[in-house]
Amino acid sequence: MSSSTEQTTVPAEAARSLRLLQVAAFTSSFDRLMIASMLVVIATELHGSVESVSQAAATYFLCYGIAQICWAMVSDRLGRVRTMRLALAFAAVGGLASAAVPDVGWLVAARGLTGACFAAAIPSALVYIGDTVPVRVRQAPLTDLMTSTAVGMSLATVGAGALADFTSWRVAFALTAVVAAVLSVVMRRLPEPVVAAPAPVWTSLRAVLVNRPALLVLLLALTEGLVLLGPLTFFPVVLHASGLSVTVAGLLTTAYGASVLVFARVVKARSRKMAPAMLILVGGSLAVLAYLLLTVSHAVVPVVAGTVLLGAGWAFMHSTLQTWATDMAPNSRATAVSLFATMLFTGSALGAAFFGPLVDAGSFQQIFVITLVVAVPLTITATIGRHRYATRGH
Repeated sequence: MSSSTEQTTVPAEAARSLRLLQVAAFTSSFDRLMIASMLVVIATELHGSVESVSQAAATYFLCYGIAQICWAMVSDRLGRVRTMRLALAFAAVGGLASAAVPDVGWLVAARGLTGACFAAAIPSALVYIGDTVPVRVRQAPLTDLMTSTAVGMSLATVGAGALADFTSWRVAFALTAVVAAVLSVVMRRLPEPVVAAPAPVWTSLRAVLVNRPALLVLLLALTEGLVLLGPLTFFPVVLHASGLSVTVAGLLTTAYGASVLVFARVVKARSRKMAPAMLILVGGSLAVLAYLLLTVSHAVVPVVAGTVLLGAGWAFMHSTLQTWATDMAPNSRATAVSLFATMLFTGSALGAAFFGPLVDAGSFQQIFVITLVVAVPLTITATIGRHRYATRGH
């Protein structure tokens, strides 16, 4: 950049584009988590178990993760904006199919398709920001994007739960499908960033996979998905088991999104004064505290308090890891970010698949003990790794 002003502020054009990217991120995250508050209702109507319906969530997360690298290749060749528009159009088809399924098997297939298509929304937005915003001020718009994601996740639990209670869970799936279709048209106004000609796919993959900091970040993303996203799918079920209605359980778990929204502002304000390693340490410590609390009790108050702590932990830790992911291999940014998202949601899928049977059996404490045990080394490793990355001049 040619001036100090440009180095410390987000370009105006990027700021305008960011708002539309935030809507796409909101829609994608709403779609991804809304099934959490509807597991019981869907299982009842489709004559399945909560465990079988939770496989739809696990399949969504898995397809969401696996599709990342495919969309990265498309993005490098077709363009960031064109890729998002194409993916959102296909996501609309998957969402409408989800709303029309006759049984659990078809639901799993439809949600897998939808997840694979929505997979392009947030990672492409991350890459778009990486292409258009200087790294010095990149954490602020990335935190804003994460905030939109969190608000979408938060409103999904109460919004979808209310729709399921008062209309039908099918309406919830159809709603995000319609919004995705509208976005695929409206996003044509976004300027396509100018990027260098893409390297061959295997060259980009190799550049990331031989990069030791990149490998560390990918491993951390996998573990973060398992610890901070996997169990979140089942929080409404835990509350529902305490005797609360689907709507009330969903309403209470909106505390997660509200927490992320509040603490994202704190992270945004502190990101220029606090070292990234310290941000990670704070976030990880909050997650550990949340699971300590949930291990002791999974009554309503501890679950809501744990939800708030996890939201705060996500705000501190994930935004920092996400920023790190956009910088760990700048010459292969689309590939690096797509692999980061792949690992994050693969971890989330593993968590949803592994914890599903435990939820069906009502073994909530076992879930929280496992996540607590994993959260401690995650926090230590991520903090030390980010500190060493900074001290080596990156």
